[in-house]
Amino acid sequence: MGRVGTALRELRGAQKSAKGVSLYSRFVNRPTGRYLAAGSYVLGLTPNQVTLISAAFSFAAVAAVALTGPSWALGLAVWAALAVGFAFDSADGQLARLRGGGSAAGEWLDHVVDAAKLTALHSCVLIAFYRFPEEYGTTADGWLLVPLGFQFAAVVTFFGGLLTEKLKPRPAPGSPAATPSTLRAVALLPVDYGVFCLVFLLLGGGRLFAWAYAGLGVVAALFLLAFLAKWFRELSAVRR
Repeated sequence: MGRVGTALRELRGAQKSAKGVSLYSRFVNRPTGRYLAAGSYVLGLTPNQVTLISAAFSFAAVAAVALTGPSWALGLAVWAALAVGFAFDSADGQLARLRGGGSAAGEWLDHVVDAAKLTALHSCVLIAFYRFPEEYGTTADGWLLVPLGFQFAAVVTFFGGLLTEKLKPRPAPGSPAATPSTLRAVALLPVDYGVFCLVFLLLGGGRLFAWAYAGLGVVAALFLLAFLAKWFRELSAVRR
């Protein structure tokens, strides 16, 4: 416990900025990831190994949704696996900072796994809607467009945000850190991945899950439009 406690103390002083982060990620996922990072450090795991553990949990959940009919037990298991995978996704970066810094290859692997996870998760819902239409109430062909639209919004948001961060100039050394906005943190909750994972708790409801998932898809599309306008405006002032 001594080594874990030491690692936790070091991690508390090496956290990323909370700017632009939802309340779930700030107060649930990152703290959970901090404990996982400390435990992984004591066990001698590398950040890349932690990334692969995150992928294993996430893709196990994806496969379960695609291959198994809806039930409340399945929903609980899928949500738990996705939530643990998301926490390990936070842990790999924290572990890298604890070990003195990550590598370009490690960052590349992390982003590739995130992109694969996003596309696979919505693809599995599409497969589930196709395989179990009576259970989900998705007998109309139009329902198959819902996961495709949600996937489009999620992937473009992910890539657009990532590219914006790469293209924006870095703050000057020594400049004060921006104060995170609580209002913004609350507003971002509907498009937080951890909050999205909660919808899978409704899998046992069949139609209820389908409608809740579709509702989140509409929200994701609206946020995408807002994000694109904001990012384009910010980058318009950048000269390269």
